[in-house]
Amino acid sequence: MLIRSEKGQGLAEYALILALIAILAVVALMFLSGTITTILSTIGGKL
Repeated sequence: MLIRSEKGQGLAEYALILALIAILAVVALMFLSGTITTILSTIGGKL
C-alpha cells in the first residue's frame, strides 16, 4: 500500500492562485493608473 503526501500539491496550488491574483492586480493597476493619478492629484490640490 502506498501512502501519498498531498502537502506539496496543496502548496503548489496556493502558489498558483497567489500568482494569478498578483498578475490580475498588476493588470488592474496598469489600466487604472491614469484614473488613480487624477484622483490623487485632485485630492492633493484641494488640501
